[in-house]
Amino acid sequence: MDAAVRLAPSDIFTPAEWGRLRARSTWRGMALVAHAWGLIALAGWIFLQWPNPLTFILAVMVIGTRQLGLAILMHEAAHLGLSPHQKLNDWVGQWLCAAPVGASLASYRAYHLKHHKFANRPEDPDLGLAEAFPTTRESLWRKAVRDLTGQTFLKQRTAQLGGFFRFQVRRLKGQDNKTSPPAGALPFLAFNLGLLVGLAMVGLWWAYFALWLTPLATWSQWVTRLRNIAEHASLPSPHDPFGQARTTKTSWWEGLMVAPYWVNFHAEHHLFMHTPCYHLGLMHRLLGEKGLHRRMTLAHGYGQVLREATATPSRAQSDQGA
Repeated sequence: MDAAVRLAPSDIFTPAEWGRLRARSTWRGMALVAHAWGLIALAGWIFLQWPNPLTFILAVMVIGTRQLGLAILMHEAAHLGLSPHQKLNDWVGQWLCAAPVGASLASYRAYHLKHHKFANRPEDPDLGLAEAFPTTRESLWRKAVRDLTGQTFLKQRTAQLGGFFRFQVRRLKGQDNKTSPPAGALPFLAFNLGLLVGLAMVGLWWAYFALWLTPLATWSQWVTRLRNIAEHASLPSPHDPFGQARTTKTSWWEGLMVAPYWVNFHAEHHLFMHTPCYHLGLMHRLLGEKGLHRRMTLAHGYGQVLREATATPSRAQSDQGA
């Protein structure tokens, strides 16, 4: 197996610079998790105070993006970035970040570290997310429609929860004692049932479906796909350490509605994967000061990402991306 090329921090940064970039802070990690949940609560509260189509659409978009934010913070926990104390890092990453959106920190960590080890190579478990691009606008539009109408969510959750219940039935019948249930299914069910019951106790049972499940099934699916496209699709030099991922420069509204918690600095993340997310902006600036942006794949906004993702693909790629 041909692993991805790695650089040493000393190849680029001074000891003082690297000391700043590697520093981890429990309070900053916990503040990010609190920020995600705070924005979810605020968006829901604004809709409850001023219920109308505009505030509902905004709530779905903001909450859906923070649900992606929870997945991003689970990703941060997979790299031990929420706290230098692993038990705290893993508990928060699992129960406040992963479980609400149907993921498992432990399973994701093993999967994701393999992605870093073999980035853009045949052994990369994320390769399938990028190799369908570039594709046609029509194909991308069909993907967007499936995401925004809940079809992608329904397919994923049916497979996950259906597999979980089939496993339980087989186990009760004594037919399966060697395999494990789909990762994340039981914590997802437990958290979401608890949220539904909690909202019902204050007379807001409907808010679970309108202000949690709807964003999770629609906007969160689309921005997750957009994030995946931006990170690894259509890279010109995917085997160069500086080109293993794309960094997308964002406006304030893209940070609010599309790419939370510095997830847009993905080239920097792949260079040194254990750098906390809140230092990636600093890393980007330092790399620019050293004249290294020219070696990186950079996009100016997600509009450019989508243009590059639909740039005259071959017929084979078009068929694969449909």
